[in-house]
Amino acid sequence: MFSLWKEIDMELIVYFNGKFVPKHEARTSIYDHGFLYGDGVFEGIRAYNGRVFRLDEHLDRMYDSAKAIDLKVPLSKEEMKRAIIETLKKNNMRDAYIRPIVTRGDGDLGLDPRKCPKPNVFIITQEWGAMYGDLYEKGLTAITVGVRRNAPDTLPPNIKSMNYLNNILAKIEANAKGGDEAIMFDIHGNISEGSGDNIFVVKNNRIITPPTLNNLRGITRAAAIELATREGIQVSETNIGLFDIYTADEVFVTGTAAEIAPITRIDGRLIADGKPGKHTKKLMAAFKELTKTEGTPII
Repeated sequence: MFSLWKEIDMELIVYFNGKFVPKHEARTSIYDHGFLYGDGVFEGIRAYNGRVFRLDEHLDRMYDSAKAIDLKVPLSKEEMKRAIIETLKKNNMRDAYIRPIVTRGDGDLGLDPRKCPKPNVFIITQEWGAMYGDLYEKGLTAITVGVRRNAPDTLPPNIKSMNYLNNILAKIEANAKGGDEAIMFDIHGNISEGSGDNIFVVKNNRIITPPTLNNLRGITRAAAIELATREGIQVSETNIGLFDIYTADEVFVTGTAAEIAPITRIDGRLIADGKPGKHTKKLMAAFKELTKTEGTPII
């Protein structure tokens, strides 16, 4: 019994509807519409060296996602911010991945969200290292997939909802074809994004990235654009296609979990010389420095 309780005591602490509980106690009903239908929103946030990176921007995006699906978050942004900081402190974490989740809550087997009177709020934090390991030095292999990104007039990609099946289908296809990441097109044949990150192309010392109508408005994406502009690199948002990624001088992706990661091979084709490019490496280094100094302190 002692060893069991010792193991439980070492469990991660999760925020659940105003309480801090061991992760095995953070449970919801099988009638929660988040479980039944993916009806809810979430965010992926990072903490670096005792600071939560761009917390306000992440919360703005989460609350916008909630508004888009007519989900009222039961905490104010300031209350959510305090709950995130406190969850990190409960787990003694200074470097972490943070996952706040708001589900529609308990209802019935019907679709009507009016049957779900009380949303559920979870906050998960866990230690997180380099998502792609040594591939930041070597570069990722990407595969263009047949799964199209959700159209903006069906399930807008800028709603960061719990329904990630579109992205998962893309990841399954990339896995089956030996890719580290998928590259998805929109319904018009333009490049959209990866299965969980935004995509950038470098050509003739200019950076190009798709507009965010057909992909998520990434927080790391915005940071990369800011850093590139600061470095004097021209950045433009425009539609790009298959030809553009095959003939690029550099390709990289950005995301909270992935940070900034180079892609050096797409569909069996080397990107330039098959090594991470100079602009990508410059932005990777600049982003690393940015995360050392910017963020909401965990105090």
